[in-house]
Amino acid sequence: MATKRDYYEILGVDKKASADDIKSSYRKLAMQYHPDKNKSPDAEEKFKEISEAYAVLSDEGKRQQYDQFGHAGIDQRYSQEDIFRGVDFEDLFRDIGMGGRGRGGSIFDVFFGEGGGRHNGPSRGRDLLYELAINLEDAANGKAVELEVPRTETCEVCHGSGARPGTSPKTCSTCHGSGQVSRTQNTPFGRFMTTSTCGTCRGAGTIIDSPCTTCHGSGTVQRRRKIEVKIPPGVDTGSRLRVSGEGEAGEKGGPPGDLYVEINVRPHNIFTREDNDLLMEATISFTQAALGDEIIVPTLDGKAEMKIPAGTQNGQVFRLKGKGIPSLHMSGKGDQLVRIKVAVPTKLTDRQKDLLREFAQISGEKTKSKSIFEKVRDHI
Repeated sequence: MATKRDYYEILGVDKKASADDIKSSYRKLAMQYHPDKNKSPDAEEKFKEISEAYAVLSDEGKRQQYDQFGHAGIDQRYSQEDIFRGVDFEDLFRDIGMGGRGRGGSIFDVFFGEGGGRHNGPSRGRDLLYELAINLEDAANGKAVELEVPRTETCEVCHGSGARPGTSPKTCSTCHGSGQVSRTQNTPFGRFMTTSTCGTCRGAGTIIDSPCTTCHGSGTVQRRRKIEVKIPPGVDTGSRLRVSGEGEAGEKGGPPGDLYVEINVRPHNIFTREDNDLLMEATISFTQAALGDEIIVPTLDGKAEMKIPAGTQNGQVFRLKGKGIPSLHMSGKGDQLVRIKVAVPTKLTDRQKDLLREFAQISGEKTKSKSIFEKVRDHI
């Protein structure tokens, strides 16, 4: 198939749609495009598309994975057969008066060919998501951190077989190792075969008579593993780091999943980040703003001198080149932007007031208040 469309768009539902809404929409589309009812050339491909979308969005775990990582999260984690594992299409189509497939096969024949089915071989382990809070300095400079991650790992005693050392699993006599059982039904559309998970071995294809005492037959154990993760300079809240192979163990010899570390940068008491720039405020006096000065401002690298030119206005912004955050995907760094806040004195002595009035008079400004000398003169 070509580039995959959004699953929600395929089913015509909102991303906040409930499970019932998703099921209802799929039922309507399935009736429209089911290959036994719709003979148009593109009906089968359309039916595959809506069925795959339903298989993902109707499963809470798969839906969450899709919402977080998109199609990549599904394709990397599940085989085409695994996507449909656990979906009871037979029950769905029985409710709307159709068989699971018709034409003599199960619905999975649409995807995997006549006589095909979901395999019970090795499968990839689940991915894990770890949320990590860091400070702004670590986001700017990068850091190696050691995470303690709870996960399933392959049992070291039975090496994932689930059987006690010296023994081995036996082929299931019910499904003969396929992990599935089939049955034939007669419907108004003709005879068709449906396939379901074997109830004896629960889809494993094997029976363990002597389970491993460490993992109790599961082949996996729960562990808390310490994993070192290198945080590159320039990460921001929402950045995700992928650590290959550090997810949960695969089944039946399948590869492990990946570990995703999602970054959350804590708010800073001085700086506000805007892309790769840092914004801060610096307070100066009226005299400094009028006459100019050199002030010391904090940066992530320490303290830096910054020149305040004469006549600086309140709210004016000055730029310190290269004092911001490194770019995560390119070379170079952002800048530090310093917004000036001119502090107006709230308490003045009489002498200071007189000097300011004199300044205003020289500047041609008119003030309503009188100087102390004018007040004395008026009382003589």
